[in-house]
Amino acid sequence: MGEMSMRVGVPPPAAANQGPRPLAGPWRRWLGPMILLVAGSTFLTLALIRRPPAVTLIPLCGLAALAPAAEAPFLAENDAAMGRMLTDMTVQPTGDVDHDFVEMMVAHHQGAIDMAQSLLRHGHNEPLRRLAQEIIVTQQQEIAAMRLALGEPLPPMTAAPDQPASLSTIASKQISNP
Repeated sequence: MGEMSMRVGVPPPAAANQGPRPLAGPWRRWLGPMILLVAGSTFLTLALIRRPPAVTLIPLCGLAALAPAAEAPFLAENDAAMGRMLTDMTVQPTGDVDHDFVEMMVAHHQGAIDMAQSLLRHGHNEPLRRLAQEIIVTQQQEIAAMRLALGEPLPPMTAAPDQPASLSTIASKQISNP
């Protein structure tokens, strides 16, 4: 009788008197792995919050060695600029969303400035060079606006790659001594 009742899904009489089993059902096979997965991901999340991982970068213009010799310096500078940007955008959370946002965005904007400066050093297309100059100016203005919004001091002015350093010094003195 007990053997026959097992085949049709009815427990034998001895098992029926044991009461409900707490982990009964088809889902118990994945409960253990699910608990391990949740615990593991929670541990990993907490570890990453405390210390973000070092960014491993693959060269974004990694084919610089295959490029014509004249383009290799431009590609190498862009790799360096993008690497710095991605590394600097990985900020340690401070609990202040506004501050963390500004830190990430300043790194992003600085990356755009660095890439535009690289184009000014190596590019020849005048419309693109003018666009690169505009990118530098607007990104610097946005960095300044974000810093001011947080009440932080502005960074010192620096010369663009095609501007003599003396012009930057003169402009800084004019701003500080109106």
